[in-house]
Amino acid sequence: MSRATRGTQMLEGAGVAFTVHSYAYDPSADRVGIQAADALGEAPDRVLKTLMALVDGQPACAIIASDRELAMKKLAAAFGGKSAQMMKPADAERITGYKVGGISPFGQKRRIRTAIDADALAHPYVYINAGQRGLQVRLDPRDAQRVLDAIVAPLRV
Repeated sequence: MSRATRGTQMLEGAGVAFTVHSYAYDPSADRVGIQAADALGEAPDRVLKTLMALVDGQPACAIIASDRELAMKKLAAAFGGKSAQMMKPADAERITGYKVGGISPFGQKRRIRTAIDADALAHPYVYINAGQRGLQVRLDPRDAQRVLDAIVAPLRV
């Protein structure tokens, strides 16, 4: 498994301090984020998942704790929209350039507006997918917010 991805290259280019952590990815897991947290020996609220959605028909990226559910109305409101829905997996892969289970908010094919759940910023560090199944970056959530120019808002149900 390569530890260099478009995601890690973006973080390096932005001067963000991070470490790379690999784990045995289980494609049959019911909740991939929870499986990642277990494999890394971390609390699920520190292992964030990257979800691709459509807000008023436009692509959006949401970053939220792996043990939480995304509130679509809150996501739409974060972007000043009226409605939100999850993006189809094939569309998420085409837009981001990553495979489902390995979608990172960092280094996507094109810049997508991004929101990070406010609760994530309460931690000194979090894990976010590095752009490959079974590969996570550990970093300060404020650095993730800054480099992604992400909106910080309450996003969970």
